[in-house]
Amino acid sequence: MQDYNDNKQNGNKQGARRPVSGQGQPSGGQKRRPANGGGQQPPQGQRRRPANGQGQQSPQGQRRRPANGQGQPTGGQRRPANGQGQPARGQQRPRPNTVPKTTRTAGKKKAKKKKWKIALFVFEILVICTLVGACWVMSKANKITHVKISDEEKKEELAIDETIADSEVLKGYRNIALFGVDSRDQKLDKNTLSDTIMIASINLDTKEVKLVSVYRDTWLNLSTDSYGKANSAYAKGGYKQAMAMLNMNLDLDVEDFVTVGFDGLIDVIEAVGGVEIDVKQAEIDHINNYQISMCGKQDPDNPTNAKGEPNYIPDPQHRLYKYYKPVGHAGVQTLNGLQATAYARVRYVGNDMERASRQRTVLTKVAKKAMTLNPATLNKIADAVFPKIMTSLDLSEILELLKDIASYEIGETTGFPFEDHMVPNGRVGSASVVVPVDLEKNVTLLHQFMFGDEDYVPSETVKKCSKKIASDTGISYNGE
Repeated sequence: MQDYNDNKQNGNKQGARRPVSGQGQPSGGQKRRPANGGGQQPPQGQRRRPANGQGQQSPQGQRRRPANGQGQPTGGQRRPANGQGQPARGQQRPRPNTVPKTTRTAGKKKAKKKKWKIALFVFEILVICTLVGACWVMSKANKITHVKISDEEKKEELAIDETIADSEVLKGYRNIALFGVDSRDQKLDKNTLSDTIMIASINLDTKEVKLVSVYRDTWLNLSTDSYGKANSAYAKGGYKQAMAMLNMNLDLDVEDFVTVGFDGLIDVIEAVGGVEIDVKQAEIDHINNYQISMCGKQDPDNPTNAKGEPNYIPDPQHRLYKYYKPVGHAGVQTLNGLQATAYARVRYVGNDMERASRQRTVLTKVAKKAMTLNPATLNKIADAVFPKIMTSLDLSEILELLKDIASYEIGETTGFPFEDHMVPNGRVGSASVVVPVDLEKNVTLLHQFMFGDEDYVPSETVKKCSKKIASDTGISYNGE
C-alpha cells in the first residue's frame, strides 16, 4: 500500500511522494531523511509519513521525485514512484509509446489515400495507352480497302451450307480466305488471277493457326456449276465467287477474306528484314526472271518470249527496282522482299504443289518474324502493306485479331488436294490441271486435318461435284 501527500493549501509547495520505508534504497546510496526533519530513524518496518503533509523540500538543485509517477516536475526526469517498475541496474528502460492513437489512425488513412492515388494514376496511364493504341490501329486500318459483306450476301452468294454453318465442330474455328493476286495497278477486286489461294484456320481456344494451300490449277466447281481451274474464280467474280468456290467444294463456312497484291508482300518482307530460304540451283534463273517481271517493263524490241508470254527487261524508273538483286548461288541465304516474292511465284520447277509449298514457307517465316518485332518495325509494316490490302474484316475484328497476335502459333501446313489423292498433271481438253482423286475423299481428309473431325461425312453438294470432276478428267477414285 502506498501513501500519497495531501496537497493542502498551507503555504507549502506541492509535495512529492517519497518512497515508504523498506521499499528500495534510493539510488546512489543517499541516506533517507526522516519526515520531521530530524535524524531519528523510524522503527524497522514502520512506514515514514510526512508530518502534517509538509513534504521535506529537496536541497537546492536536487530534482524532486514525482508522487506515484503523477506529474512530472518541470525540467525533471520521470522516475517510477516507490521504486516500482524501476529496471534493474544496467537494464534498458522500456520506451513508452509516445504516438497518440488519433495520430496513428490519421497516418493509416493518409497511407491508404496515397495507395489509392497511385492505383488511380496507374489505371489512368493504362487507359491512355489503350486509347493511343486504338487510335494508332484506326489510323493504320483506315488505309485498308474495306468491303462489307452483308448477311444477305453471305446467305445468297457465299454458298455456305446451313448444315455446315450450324456445325458444332466448326464453331470452335474461324476460317479466313487469303488471296495473293498479281496486280500491278493495285486493282484487287477481280479481273486478276489469284496466284495464291489459302485458308487460314484459327483454333479459337488454342490460337493455333493452320494453313492450307489450294492449288491454283485444281479442277473445281467455280460455284456457278461451271468447272475450271480454282484461280479463275477470282478473275471471274472477285472475292465473293472465290470464297463461294471454297465453301462449295470443301464444305467450309468462310465468311471473311484478305486479298494482298504482290507489291504488298514485297514491302512486308522488306520490313521484317528478309527471310532465310534454301534456294535450289534449278530455281535461280526463274527467281531472277520473276524479279525482272515485277520491277521491269515489257521489252519494246522483243515483247514476247518463245512461249508467247510477255518479255520484261529491268526498268530503273520502277519503284521496286531498288530491291532488284539477282540471286547468284544456291543454298541457304537471306532473300529480300523482291527475291522472296519471286521465289514464291516460281512455277516451272516441280509442280503446282511445290509452288504452293514455297508460298507457305515464305508466309510462315514472315509471320513468325513479325510476331517478334518491335512496335517501330510493325508500324513500318502497317504503313507499307495496309494500303495494298482489301478485306471484309472491319476495324473491331482487326483489333481483336491484333490483340492476340503474340499468342498465335503457326501450326501445320498442307496443300489441297492431298498428295496421295491427286494427279498433278491431269488433262481437261488442252488444259493441264490438278485432279482431286476424288473430291469426296479429299474433303474428308481436309476436315480431319483442319478440325480433327475423324468421322466427317461430306455433304451431298461435295458428292455431286466429285462425280462431275471425275467425269471431266476421266480419273476416278478406286477406294484404296
